[in-house]
This record gives sequence, structure tokens and C-alpha cells, in this order.
Amino acid sequence: MRDKRATRRATALGTAGALVTATLIAGAVTAPAASADTRHGQDREARGAAIAAAKAEKAGIDWQDCPADWNLEKPIQCGYVTVPLDYAKPYGKQIKLAVDRIGNTGTKEERLGALVYNPGGPGGSGLRFPRRVTTKAPVWANTAKAYDFVGFDPRGVGKSAPISCADPQEFVKAPKMDPVPDSEADKLAQRKLAREYAEGCYERSGEMLPHMTTPNTARDLDVIRAALGEKKLNFLGVSYGTYLGAVYGTLFPGHVRRMVVDSVVNPSREKIWYEANLDQDVAFEGRWKDWQDWVAANDAVFHLGATRAEVQVKWLELRAAAKKSPIGGVVGPAELLGFFTGAPYYDSSWIPVATVFSKYFAGDTQALVDAAAPDMTDTAGNIASENGNAVYTAVECTDAKWPTSWKKWDRDNTRLHQNYPFLTWSNAWMNLPCATWPVKQQTPVDVKTGKGLPGVLIVQAEHDAATPYGGAVELHKRFKGSRLITEKDAGSHGVTSLVNPCINQRVDTYLLTGKLDGSDVTCGPHVTPKP
Repeated sequence: MRDKRATRRATALGTAGALVTATLIAGAVTAPAASADTRHGQDREARGAAIAAAKAEKAGIDWQDCPADWNLEKPIQCGYVTVPLDYAKPYGKQIKLAVDRIGNTGTKEERLGALVYNPGGPGGSGLRFPRRVTTKAPVWANTAKAYDFVGFDPRGVGKSAPISCADPQEFVKAPKMDPVPDSEADKLAQRKLAREYAEGCYERSGEMLPHMTTPNTARDLDVIRAALGEKKLNFLGVSYGTYLGAVYGTLFPGHVRRMVVDSVVNPSREKIWYEANLDQDVAFEGRWKDWQDWVAANDAVFHLGATRAEVQVKWLELRAAAKKSPIGGVVGPAELLGFFTGAPYYDSSWIPVATVFSKYFAGDTQALVDAAAPDMTDTAGNIASENGNAVYTAVECTDAKWPTSWKKWDRDNTRLHQNYPFLTWSNAWMNLPCATWPVKQQTPVDVKTGKGLPGVLIVQAEHDAATPYGGAVELHKRFKGSRLITEKDAGSHGVTSLVNPCINQRVDTYLLTGKLDGSDVTCGPHVTPKP
């Protein structure tokens, strides 16, 4: 799932509810068994990946100071790795992937190699990862002594042959419909927007679209490994990055040294990607209620109600006001949801969201406008937002077969909305371009343990909304010898960067020694925010 702290995907299709920072969301049709043609194609792509990795190992990476507009301070260094657009044609068109690194902070003797990171999405940039060292993030201090921290922009993202589906400024400023439809006419309008968005992806990025898949990004990851001079990969994946890791571990099991996956996408073929989105709608509702309970428990601070039901009344009142007349002329229901979605995503958003919510009912509407309205002056941010949305859509739509029947979408989302209204329709519109996707949709990889795959460390919060807990359980079953750490009674998306010694120490131990606990572990929650 895409990380909403960096970007809110409030789009003309509705408000992004769910991905990751990743974001994720899933395929409703059971994938057929691989045909002979499919297997032949996979064989060609495997050979192409081996050819590309051999070339990259020989070429290495020409590390330089990062370009000034990348906003990556010294001693972080930047470079590029060349990969085939189509791995079935390894000598055909090539694209360049942006990578960066910072060396380990310990001695040469302490160094264990490179740790490569993916933050999720699909569509998230990993280039900020080395800044965990320059900003001295304490949770990562021990790991940084042993590893170079390496980030990259996946294919299509940011500095790596970026794709686009719409003009960025038009994308951001386009009026947003209320995600919750009032009529069949509303649904028809949203369907038209989704179809036009899919067409825009093809018009602007048609050459890239057929190759914007998780298996290709996994092959890219192996080429990066080779270019770094690493015989085996050390990998940290969060949100969608866990699915990337799962696919990499399936395609290249003997190339994995250590792998940590945090906040796990359900890797089942039946879930990628349509069904995973439906599961997400249910989980978001549960975490939304957790936040409302917390707001109610702190009524002395926020004055929004002493019970969950009272807080919900305030939310519905605010939503109705935004629907009747956009707040400040710019914050309607879609923009409102884009901001409030932060609360079920991350505990770190609990206080900021509740504070803005409280200020509105105290008469301060400007705080809400400042927090939720699109910033038309942020050209770079708007380009990144449009690009992130384009990659998210392209990867999920191309990875798997989606339902093409509007009756199915309508039936499933109407049913879910009755009990899980917070995110359901917004999530549906976000993903509806996949129903009319203009390039061939693939069959997802059958994620499983292969020869040489070492024990993988899986970390998951029990109440995660973006990647529900069942995904971690499913990957644990599929990766034999893996260990699952559950953060009980917690629900932040992205656990490994939070302060929780029970988890932090085990992540450090695994990355530094390769040792896993003898059995799965349940940890208590990290500290709940206090206003």
C-alpha cells in the first residue's frame, strides 16, 4: 500500500483509500493454471533477467554526488542501473533505474553488504531510505553500522523512466466527485472518469504499460543486486514492498540472503488485486473505529464526543457540510476523505487529524483547508502525486485479471458499503480503471518457497487497515521456515520504523546475524499517542 504520509491520492476517480506506502488492492478472478505459452514466456524472461544481471555485475554503478534537485544530502550518492524494458527481449529497449546509497556507519569488518529497500505503493520511491542514516533515525542505528542503505525508484517511478496517465496540474486541480454515489447517474459519471483515466494511461505511457508488473520489478531488483556487486540480496519491503519481496523470493529463492517484510499484502493469486481491495475496505472500517474510540477517550482535549457514536455523528456532520458546499471553496467529501484516511493508516496521524477535526467544530475552518486542500503551487509534489497514482494503477491493473462486469463491481461495493462505508466506494473508483485496462492483464506469480530460500522475517500489526493481518498469515504459510512477529492490539501501517523494543531488537538480530526465533512471536503494542 502506498504511504499516505507523503501523498494523498485524492484523484478525479475518487480518493485513494488504500494501497501502500502502498498501496494494495486485489484480483477477483481465480487465476488459471499456467499454460505452455505462459511457461515459455517465463523461461524467456528468466533468461533475460540472467543476461541483464550479468551485464550489470560487469558494469557496476557509477556513483556520483546526487543531483541538487533530488534533495539528497552528502554523503548519499546516486547512480543508475540499466535494465531491459521487456525481459523477454534483453537486448531490446533499455531503461535506466535511479538508485542511491549511503555506506555503513561501522567499520569494514562490521559491514555485511547492502540492504535494499522498497517502501510500497506500487508507486513509492525508495530514494529517501539512506536519509535514515543522515537523519540518525535511532531505530535503524544498529543495522546502519553493518549495511549500506540502498534505495531505488522502481520502473515507472520518479527518476526511473517515469510514466504518466494525466497532466499533473489538471490531475490535482480536477474537481472531485463525492466518492459515495447518490444515484445511478453518479455511478455512470465515475465509470466514465475511470475509463478515460485508463485511456489516458495508454495514450501517455502505452509503451511502458505492458511491462509495468511486479514480476518485472522483481527482475529489476535482481539486476540492482548484481550491479551492487552483491551475490545475494538483503531486502526490506514495506506494504506493497512485501509483495515485491514475495515475488522476488519465488522467482529468485537462491539469491536471497536476508529478507524482512513489514505490513504484508496477501500474496494469494485469488487476492491479487481485486479481492485484496475489498478486504481492505473491511479493515479500514475497523481501524477507523479504533481511532474514533481514541478520540472519544480524549474528549477533554478534542470535544468531539465522549463515545464512538458521538464522534461518528460529528464526522457525518462535517461530511454533509463539505458535500453541501466545499469548505473554503476547495474541500469537498473527496478531499476530506483524503485527509482523514491518514488516521486509520498511521497512529502518527491520530493527533494531527483529531486536532484539525476539533478546530473545525471550534470555528476554525482554515486549519482544515490548509490540511486537506490540494496545493496548486507545489509543482514537484503534484508531478510526484500524478506519477505515483499512474504507477499504482499500471502495476495493479497489469499484474492480474480484473472483473470486467460493472454488475460485479456494483454488487460487491454496494454490499460492502452498507457495513463498511468509510472507504468502500472511494477504493472502488480508485481501482475501476482496471475494469477497462487497455493492455493484456497477466497471471499473478504463485508465491511459494523455492530451493535455497532462507528464513524470512514477517512483521505485522494485528489491526493494520491497508494490509489486513490475513496477508501476513498467508505469506507465512507459503514461505516455509519464515517467522511471524505480530504486534498485538496495534494497527499502524509500517511497523519496523516504530519504537517497539520487542520488534526492533528482533529485526536487528535477524539482519545482523540471520537468526530467527524458534517460533512465532507476539509483541505488545507500541505506545499509543497521547494528545
